Amino acid sequence: MATTMPAPETPAKRLPVYRQPVVARLLIIALLAEIGYAVMNLSVMPVYLKGDRQFGESVVGLVLVAFLLCEAVFKSPMGHLADRFGPKTFMLLGPALSIATSLLSLAVPHTGGTAIEVLAFVVLRAIDGLGAAMLWPAAFSAMNDAVEDGDRQQAMSLLNLCYMLGVAFAFPVGGIVNDSTGVKWAGLVLAAILFVGVSLAVWKLIPRIDPAHLQHEDHQEASFADFVASMKRIPSYLLLAVITFAGIGFPMAIFKLFPMHEFGFNETAVGLLILPGALALGVASVPMSKLGERIGRVRAVHLGMALSGIGMAVIASGMVLPFLRQPWVLAIGGIPVGVGFLLAIPAWMASVSDIDPLRRGTNIGAIMTAQGLGAIIGAPIGSTLYEKLQPVGIELGLGASFGRYSPFAGCAACLILGWLIGLKILRDPR
Repeated sequence: MATTMPAPETPAKRLPVYRQPVVARLLIIALLAEIGYAVMNLSVMPVYLKGDRQFGESVVGLVLVAFLLCEAVFKSPMGHLADRFGPKTFMLLGPALSIATSLLSLAVPHTGGTAIEVLAFVVLRAIDGLGAAMLWPAAFSAMNDAVEDGDRQQAMSLLNLCYMLGVAFAFPVGGIVNDSTGVKWAGLVLAAILFVGVSLAVWKLIPRIDPAHLQHEDHQEASFADFVASMKRIPSYLLLAVITFAGIGFPMAIFKLFPMHEFGFNETAVGLLILPGALALGVASVPMSKLGERIGRVRAVHLGMALSGIGMAVIASGMVLPFLRQPWVLAIGGIPVGVGFLLAIPAWMASVSDIDPLRRGTNIGAIMTAQGLGAIIGAPIGSTLYEKLQPVGIELGLGASFGRYSPFAGCAACLILGWLIGLKILRDPR
């Protein structure tokens, strides 16, 4: 006589990570906050300082460095304080600071680009960097405590995706607001509104976590002493990080100014051109990281850096080849740059974490510090080359475009040098 086996009990289904209430709120808050920071510092500020304040590109780069430097310097101590006093407080304070800085930027008197006017913007952007340094470690800390162990990696990836999407949306949003209002400072008001919304959302929607109950896998904080110690243990890795991210920093300050000056695009057009590629990168980030795992971390770093260097060299060729000074060349060169970035970065960080499992947190913190230092070095150099080499190009008969393309040439050189160093220090175990 046939018997029927009882159906096995099925465990209660958990909601997907992004649909869990606290996670969804954190993701929305992170997205809006990064749109605000990127609108103010990457989309609007270069155009506002150049067009409204009449600052040179080298000064624009200096102002941006103030933001990058303070964000890099204060991220570790702010993360430590967030663990000590609870992340909600710092998620609230960071955007609140930037409400003030975005509006105070409009109150700085026009003095014709004097040292006092420049210093005022440097100080305000430094405070912005402090605000961002308060927000992001606290957001990662809050996300870490909002999910179970099995969901943690996916939750962190979603938070990183919000960062990328925030930068992607910032350029069209900031450009459309500026163009539709006809003034170069409208995006600063938009940023203030976004920061108000973020602060209110944190206050009302994010639960306060008792610091005594925080449970983190790694309590180590990357201090300057840790960075010095890592310099002795992994100097070649830190050198690679500095050189590569110096290259990334070269075009950072002039990224939006370049298509406006070279091709005559308005801010809206620049943003709408950037958005599809940036969204595609966001969508492709997960499958590309899986591809990197399949081919191996070392190979992924080598291939990714090679692709990025080749793509940037294609873009930079317009420095000396006038017939390649076309928007479609930017698009073609940008494809391998984006693919290479998605392949190399996750594999690079994973490779660093494998150097010494007992010092994983310290080494990753040191590498992130080195990357920040690289961007801080590259940004002012690139913006200075952009400004100073334009008249040189005219004298050489190559036109002002010679100087405008120079930051991309510097970026390509750093990426190729970084690839060569990577071939030397990263060896495939297979």
